[in-house]
Formats: sequence, structure tokens, C-alpha cells
Amino acid sequence: MKPRQIAVIAVTAMVFAWSTVLVAVGQTAAVAALAPALALTVQQIVFASRPHTAPGTGNRVDAAKDKEDDAP
Repeated sequence: MKPRQIAVIAVTAMVFAWSTVLVAVGQTAAVAALAPALALTVQQIVFASRPHTAPGTGNRVDAAKDKEDDAP
């Protein structure tokens, strides 16, 4: 495993562990406030962990000519 992956996993585990501690001590309001940030963190980690080696579709549209090009 790459060092970057280990760091990401460690930081994510710490964030979720801290959230669990907050719930355990009764700070559910704090966890509810942090829920969107936690969800975004998970989304970004999943997105970053997937390979992005496939090229785009390659369907590019040619630029349209201006009507003024044919002006006298």
C-alpha cells in the first residue's frame, strides 16, 4: 500500500472514531452538524480511490464559423 493511501485511511479512521466518541458522550448535535462534512469526506475518498485512466469520449464539436466571415 502506498504511504498516501495509509495516511488517508488513518485520517478517515480518526475522524470516524472522533465522531463515535462524540456520540458516546452525548454530543449528537455536534455529530449532526458534522454529518455533511463526513459524507463529503467519504465521497471524495471513494472518488479518489477509483482509477481515472480512461480517456474522455473524444467527441468534440468543431467551432462554428461566425456569420461575419462572409461579410463583404
